[in-house]
Amino acid sequence: MNWQGKTVGYALTGSHCTLEEVMPQIKRFVDAGARVIPIVSNTIMTTDTRFGKSADWQQQLKDITGNDIISTIVAAEPLGPSKLLDVMVIAPCTGNTTSKLANAMTESPVLMAAKAQMRNLRPLVLAISTNDGLGLNAMNIAKLLITKNIYFVPYGQDAPGAKPNSLVARMDLIMEACEAALEGKQLQPMIIERFQY
Repeated sequence: MNWQGKTVGYALTGSHCTLEEVMPQIKRFVDAGARVIPIVSNTIMTTDTRFGKSADWQQQLKDITGNDIISTIVAAEPLGPSKLLDVMVIAPCTGNTTSKLANAMTESPVLMAAKAQMRNLRPLVLAISTNDGLGLNAMNIAKLLITKNIYFVPYGQDAPGAKPNSLVARMDLIMEACEAALEGKQLQPMIIERFQY
């Protein structure tokens, strides 16, 4: 697919252990010629963890994309009227974000951007990373699976022995899932044996 002239909204939420894995995926879009607009949750903006400091992740995002980060609800709201994004991906998409999205809650920049994208009937792609995907969040994932214009990066159990309810997407398939979504298709197979990869 030709990404020249396409604008990708790339949103990150607080699955901090996954951030290192998704940064190269953002660069793939940039290298392919897409304009990438970074969008982050409050957690990414404010939380230092053993996986890295907030300021360092923010700097990486700016360096890779060459664009300022959308980090407030007010800044995310114009994405609706402007129809700026051809496709939006939330990667990683935490259980918290999954739950709120499925229940129409708009309390973060990422959720506001997602609402704007859905308003425009444009594709929203989710790369889930949640410890309760087969627990309480299973019903929220199910709601999103049947929602128009929402697509999933193929996902599966990442540690079925230690964390049987945990689901994580194949982050290396983010671009492919977005390409399929732009054609109105769900990348298949959607459910995979994630722990084998």
